[in-house]
Amino acid sequence: MYQPRIYRNWVQDKELVSYSVIVEETDLYIRTSCNLKGKAISSVCKYRKQIESYIELHPEFAESFKPLVITGSCPHIIKEMIAASEKFDVGPMAAVAGAIAEFVGKDLLSFSHEVIIENGGDIFISSKKNRTIAIYAGNSSLSGKYGIEIEANDTPLGICTSSGTVGHSFSFGKADAAVITADSASIADAAATAICNMVTTKDDIDKAIVYAKRSGLLKGVIIIKDEAMGVWGNIKLCELSQNEQMPKG
Repeated sequence: MYQPRIYRNWVQDKELVSYSVIVEETDLYIRTSCNLKGKAISSVCKYRKQIESYIELHPEFAESFKPLVITGSCPHIIKEMIAASEKFDVGPMAAVAGAIAEFVGKDLLSFSHEVIIENGGDIFISSKKNRTIAIYAGNSSLSGKYGIEIEANDTPLGICTSSGTVGHSFSFGKADAAVITADSASIADAAATAICNMVTTKDDIDKAIVYAKRSGLLKGVIIIKDEAMGVWGNIKLCELSQNEQMPKG
């Protein structure tokens, strides 16, 4: 079922061109220095075809909640998803949104000096200026009140969010938001799923942060459950004003 992504209305600055690309289940919100919608559609179709073709041969790729072993040759995006899932003991499709955002984003960097792609709460960003990413956490009282300041020098960067209370994706957890930053959006996406799965009450936040630290693969993490929030790593958290200009995280 399609769910309106109301947080996209939070983006207010006009320096980049904003547009949506929808191909079947893939729904991207893209910001680039010029309109690259045609190239973005082609890129999305390319990677979707690679994933769909692999699933036809290996149906378990789409169904497993555990990592899988690669058999034979496969596209780079498949290898990235499987590698990310192995690191965090989740199924490979736990990394699909981040992987598509990053692979499409890197394609578009050949035509735009800045690229920001949001795919269902998972972001690939390569920016020439500092940006603020707002944190959407559903019905939590903290939703939309805080953001992450991203320095241009820290990009390209993956910023991925998993939620047990927002959206249609399956989750074993009940966190309102588990937000992960990492060099790889595939890694950030898989990690967000694993960490969200660990949180059913606010008392689980501390153990989930310890898990994030021990992975050695993440730059930072924010976990929100109801009115509680835990933060670790290279995260510059800021309070947001109502009229702040930002892309969403």
